[in-house]
Amino acid sequence: MNSPTSKEATEKTPVATGVGSEGKSAQTAHSKVGIDAERIQSSIARLTSNSTDDLEKLVTELERLQEFLKSETERVQREIRSVLAGIGIIIEAIAPWKAAGLASVQRIPANGRDKLKRWP
Repeated sequence: MNSPTSKEATEKTPVATGVGSEGKSAQTAHSKVGIDAERIQSSIARLTSNSTDDLEKLVTELERLQEFLKSETERVQREIRSVLAGIGIIIEAIAPWKAAGLASVQRIPANGRDKLKRWP
């Protein structure tokens, strides 16, 4: 039980305690890597956060655009139905006149000078 564990033995070595020039450079390199890793992680987190926020804004904007297009499509379809109904009413109103006009044209005797009378 008096024998040092591997952790204790490692702590007593000059490299681990930072004693000696090799230990200092290794520790400095290790801390520099740690700092670089933290900077990279921080940058990735910031960029990911920005990208996520931008994507959420884009999704919101696209949803609003989708709702707008849906409402405009419905409005245009209502207008088309209204126009078609109006055209149907006009056709129904004109149909008797057209039939009467064709009947009167057929009764007019045709001679060389008379031209076929057309419906008004």
